[in-house]
Amino acid sequence: MRGPNYWSIRRHKLIVMVLDLEDLEQKPTNLLDGFLDRMKALLPGLYEHRCSEGEPGGFYKRVTEGTWMGHVVEHIALEIQTMAGMDVGFGRTRSYGEDGVYHVVFDYLEEKVGVYAAKAAVRIAEALIEDRSYDLADDIQEMRELRENQRLGPSTASIIDEAIARGIPWIRLNKYSLCQLGYGCNQVRVQATVTSKTSSIGVDIAGDKEDTKFLLGQAEIPVPKGEIIKTETGLQEAVDYLKYPLVIKPIDGNHGRGVTTNITNWEQALEGFHLAKKISNAVIVEQYITGDDYRILLINYKLVAAAKRLPAQIIGDGVLSIDALIKKTNADPKRGYGHEKVLTYITVDDITLKLLELKGYTLDSILPIGEILVVKDTANLSTGGTSVDVTDIVHPHTVFMAERISRIVGLDICGIDFLTKDISKPVSEVGGAVIEVNAGPGFRMHLAPAEGLPRNVAAPVIDMLYPPGKNSRIPIVAVTGTNGKTTTTRLIAHMAKMMGYTVGFTTTDGIYIQNHLMMQGDCSGPGSAEFVLKDPTVNFAVFETARGGILRAGLGFKNCNYAIVTNVAPDHLGLKGIHTLEQLAKVKGVVVESVLPDGYAILNADDDLVYAMRERVNCKLALFSMDEDNPRIKKHMREHGIAAIYENGFITICKGEWKMRVVKAVNVPLTYGGRASFMIQNVLPAVLTAYFNGFELDDIKAALESFIPSPAQTPGRLNMFDFKHFSILLDYAHNPAGLQALKKFIDKIDAYPKVGIIAGIGDRRQEDNEGIGKIAAEMFDEIIVRQDKHLRGKTDQEIIDMLTAGIKQHDLNKPFKVIPKESEAIKYAIENVKEGSLIVVCSDVVPDALELVQRYLEEEAKSLYKFKKEDIPNT
Repeated sequence: MRGPNYWSIRRHKLIVMVLDLEDLEQKPTNLLDGFLDRMKALLPGLYEHRCSEGEPGGFYKRVTEGTWMGHVVEHIALEIQTMAGMDVGFGRTRSYGEDGVYHVVFDYLEEKVGVYAAKAAVRIAEALIEDRSYDLADDIQEMRELRENQRLGPSTASIIDEAIARGIPWIRLNKYSLCQLGYGCNQVRVQATVTSKTSSIGVDIAGDKEDTKFLLGQAEIPVPKGEIIKTETGLQEAVDYLKYPLVIKPIDGNHGRGVTTNITNWEQALEGFHLAKKISNAVIVEQYITGDDYRILLINYKLVAAAKRLPAQIIGDGVLSIDALIKKTNADPKRGYGHEKVLTYITVDDITLKLLELKGYTLDSILPIGEILVVKDTANLSTGGTSVDVTDIVHPHTVFMAERISRIVGLDICGIDFLTKDISKPVSEVGGAVIEVNAGPGFRMHLAPAEGLPRNVAAPVIDMLYPPGKNSRIPIVAVTGTNGKTTTTRLIAHMAKMMGYTVGFTTTDGIYIQNHLMMQGDCSGPGSAEFVLKDPTVNFAVFETARGGILRAGLGFKNCNYAIVTNVAPDHLGLKGIHTLEQLAKVKGVVVESVLPDGYAILNADDDLVYAMRERVNCKLALFSMDEDNPRIKKHMREHGIAAIYENGFITICKGEWKMRVVKAVNVPLTYGGRASFMIQNVLPAVLTAYFNGFELDDIKAALESFIPSPAQTPGRLNMFDFKHFSILLDYAHNPAGLQALKKFIDKIDAYPKVGIIAGIGDRRQEDNEGIGKIAAEMFDEIIVRQDKHLRGKTDQEIIDMLTAGIKQHDLNKPFKVIPKESEAIKYAIENVKEGSLIVVCSDVVPDALELVQRYLEEEAKSLYKFKKEDIPNT
């Protein structure tokens, strides 16, 4: 899960594992000899798991009394993530609805780690059951490495955390640190600490040390003298001119890579030159400036933090070897692997060995008491360095100089490396120089210094990107329910487009940006919603939000402004652990629970399960109903609520006891002259959404009257094609409730015979497919049974048998024919049509069916035109 989901609205990052216990369903933990003792020995931290007992040791108590292995796997998965440095604690184990099969649910911090933990927990449980030894060390290290490879860096993470704290939504755009804050046209992007507002010229200048030094020197900023070289001859000339001590570094390096400092002889200079050449072709040779190493951080051209940086170092005790002292330093609980903690482990590498050699030491040498030994040549935190916050003591002249530098280079976020003997005094008094100006400076040393006050340096970044009055969101409308979702989504999108919005919307037939189809297919899941929210042109989003996507990964957005639930009827039951209508309603209810506090949940008051969702909302409530006398509507009105109703032939908005009639239903093309009652029902929540967005009633009326049901506007939703002697109606009705609504409309059409082309669905329950057959027998004079393109787990004969059984429940003698391929079924119906017929095609591959029907319509038009042309006499 990556968003609000069936298991939790607040906890978005969950692993949901379907676990079949097989024969262990008959063996709870109290029947497994020695299991608890082995578990305590391998995972002693499980003692802290309170479980339902609410106290330490609670989980052990459950294991002693007897619990099932799914529950054990849940706790193991949580514990091993905690052991790897990721503190997680939420878990649930619930029946999947099949004997011995469970949903095992637990939270994660990094997705790949969570998946690994799920599989590792099963392996560990199996080892404990079978009394096999198990080495946790490999799993723990693998999870740490997965985390470091996947997690955001500390700088980016701090910006994201600050955005979340302010209610600003975000999306990760790649596997690295490129992230989007805000949605649609209100988005900004960050990558590490470079933002979409950062000057590209400023980044280029900072990345070219020669240009940086030149510009700063021209502006009377103190910088060390230096030369740019590419050859050993150039190096010799630079040494002769600048004299020792020197610094050699790559011209476009970063994070201290390829830098050699305090060079005092030709051998060191040559070695430093070749090290820098590995990073860049051109190398800079500079005077080595003595003094303490400071990093000054500026955001929006203002100084926000400063830190004294210390390279990785150890202090001798006269007893331990240098190697042992490094290990002792690494044992500090503040140190960890990569960025997992405030400080990073110190590693022994070639630079460490070189520094030891210069001092005449080896790793086995005993360091005298009190001697400080530097084991890295740069003060980077990523190599084990530490930092001390000095923000409050920076001299005002230095503040002025730093802020001026950020303007000269042109970087809204920059880090200035400054060497001086005392940052609390002016440079003119104690000396010093600017060594480097960095684009994308790290925040870690300021967020969590080893000493001094931590600084929330992410806050001024968000202040800069989203100043007061700037919105980070766009209106989001989420539409869910069993039937009517697509039409309602398209109607709302049409209304918003009529009001001048650039609309992105998703449906079961594709993703649309304004009027352009961007992706075809079932796009009602979270990935499709993210596609729209990433688009920088979109300022209004409407999402058809289907059950499958919610169960697969949660919602594709953290919150919406309006949630519409059209209805809840039997469909998809028996899939993904959802076996009852109440469970299905809980899935749909996820959308309602995600509405922002000042938004609206728009619920169908005629549907008991939908109406019950009002009890779980944390937002405003609006209702709609086809019956103005519905007691729920009347009660809502007495409480000064807002609703939409169908009354006396009008689509009407009620505000308290007052009625505002919008339009007559017969004048709304979508309702087919008021005959399609289910379409009237779809109009009601759309009208409320438009009203809540501030659309005037006249504009709502105009939008409704201009929304024409057609293959272009509503593909596969009540598309009527009138041929000369018969008509074809194409619709997506695919479950008993949808077919029953379609029946009410067809019953009002004067046509004979009525021919239905229907299909069952392989992953639906037997009673659902039989229900389709039974309703079809009530609707049609003749039936053609076809097959869906995908059988979804059943054979074609099994599906045909279920439909046949349903047909015969209504009429044993009802004529029907089986033509498996949809296109062949449509061709047969058209080529054998009787005058005055209505052919109803219930299609699952709507674009193909539409294309075929339109082709027949075009051929008829051509033949009629040819006939009329031949009938015109010569003049």
